[in-house]
Amino acid sequence: MNKETYIKNIKASSKQIPCDLVIKNITVIDVFQNSTFVSDVAIHGKYIVGLGKYSGLNEIDGTGKYICPGLIDGHAHIESSLLTPREYYKTALLHGITSIIVDPHEIANVLGVEGINLMINLSKNIPLDFYFMLPSCVPATPFENSGAILNSSDLKPLYNNEKVLGLAEIMDIQSVINCESDMINKLYDAYKNNVIIDGHGAGFDIDKLNTYATSYIKTDHECHTYDELIERVRRGMYVHIREGTVAKNLKELIKGVSIHNSRKLCLCTDDKHIDDLLKQGSIDNSIRLCIKNGLNPEISIQMATLNPAECYGLRTKGAIAPGYIADFLILDSLHDFKISSVYKNGILVVKNNSLINKTDDYFEINIKTTINIPNLTKKHFNISLQNKSVINVIEIIPNSLKTNHIKIDVSTLSNQSEFTPCTEKDLLKIGVIERHNNTKNIGLGVVKGLKLNSGAIATTIAHDSHNLIVCGTNDDDMILACNKIKEIGGGIVIVNEGNLISHLKLEIGGLITNRSTEEVINDLSKLHLEIKKLCPSINFNPFLTLSFLSLPVIPEIKITDKGVFDVNNFKFINVAE
Repeated sequence: MNKETYIKNIKASSKQIPCDLVIKNITVIDVFQNSTFVSDVAIHGKYIVGLGKYSGLNEIDGTGKYICPGLIDGHAHIESSLLTPREYYKTALLHGITSIIVDPHEIANVLGVEGINLMINLSKNIPLDFYFMLPSCVPATPFENSGAILNSSDLKPLYNNEKVLGLAEIMDIQSVINCESDMINKLYDAYKNNVIIDGHGAGFDIDKLNTYATSYIKTDHECHTYDELIERVRRGMYVHIREGTVAKNLKELIKGVSIHNSRKLCLCTDDKHIDDLLKQGSIDNSIRLCIKNGLNPEISIQMATLNPAECYGLRTKGAIAPGYIADFLILDSLHDFKISSVYKNGILVVKNNSLINKTDDYFEINIKTTINIPNLTKKHFNISLQNKSVINVIEIIPNSLKTNHIKIDVSTLSNQSEFTPCTEKDLLKIGVIERHNNTKNIGLGVVKGLKLNSGAIATTIAHDSHNLIVCGTNDDDMILACNKIKEIGGGIVIVNEGNLISHLKLEIGGLITNRSTEEVINDLSKLHLEIKKLCPSINFNPFLTLSFLSLPVIPEIKITDKGVFDVNNFKFINVAE
């Protein structure tokens, strides 16, 4: 805010000059005291300047309605929406999101600093504030190959950007514990810049939590239980309650929320496909779920507004009060959290579930994605069972990022010389193929729970290094799926009995597309329709679920381009032994 604006706001607040906009007689949601009261809300320029009795150049009657601060998504990887920020915001605004804390580590794992700068540039001059955390773990661990490596020296200059708020989720706990030089430099640079550091404490015991808190890592979105929430809050950490497409922790964690700890809790989506965002909502959906599960509406809203604003140092956001930026929603109903309109910087941007003005200017992106994989044959997918007694199997837990580690006796299989997928036992072959640097690395494994009856699916969305991950009922379809991914330059494909059934092209890093929301929704609808034919009993998103099976920082067992990884014991294990 410049000095002239500062003076004008004071004059408007003291009624020396008229306000630009006054919402008359509206019920204000007070996130400071978790209550409501009826008042006029006065706005000058993009700031709220008064509560009480005001007149303005433009007046709106708010009788019977509620005014709520604009919602803040406390932690999101918008690459999971498959869209660029310039498309993502159009759906997010409809659901009351006016600010979002973005960790662009998906695109950074493929394109490095170029990817971070791309996302920042794509978020400019649109009516939604994108803030960025700097990816801390590229690659996430030393146990996989990514498309880039980001050292502390690469990240340090980016703190000069006003849209950068801190250091993104620290996933490599061993590097912290071992005080590895570059990790310490990343942490200490954030500490010296007085910015927040996000955590990623999946499966952490108390000792690891203590280490994180001592390192000034102040948030975690990997809570799954009431006890985990309590232990983090006890250590002064913010807990981000997540409700995404795959990971859905809200209904369990809401049991631990109370008036005593709510100020240390935020709401986030983490990873959400655009079709789910469009149909189910974003943080607005989380608020409705909180209320439905018995939480006070004002506390629910506080977790989506004031709390994330204070967590990330956004001191003029998150409340309906003088001096705060006029990002707000008008609600028809509090308990149903029914949004009537959305204002950004004091300007109406959404009315009756429609955008007032869209930013449709074309933004040219000159990034070519190449899929560097070998010419695949059946030999590349052979899993020998000669002289083996058990198979280490990745078992999917529906709607969770966690997996189970189970063992299958080789003697129970019809083919005991090499692994052959068995749809009756729901045992499928899975592979991760390094695609960035043509290392020819291929990690093979066995997965249970995808419920695929025939065919194969493949995608270049494979957290976090985003190699090519493929799963199928036979080698021929798996090979064809990989070749089709290479042909389209990245994305998602379904093949069956030697035919390409459906696909979604993601030409930017194999993760996102410059196409419109409508086009992506159309392609996703076709994918979901076709996958239902191949696995009709599935009750979760198979594409995102598959993409997280390669993330070697979430228990219990995962797969990378280097092989099957036991997360609990932090070591590679053989597929069969």
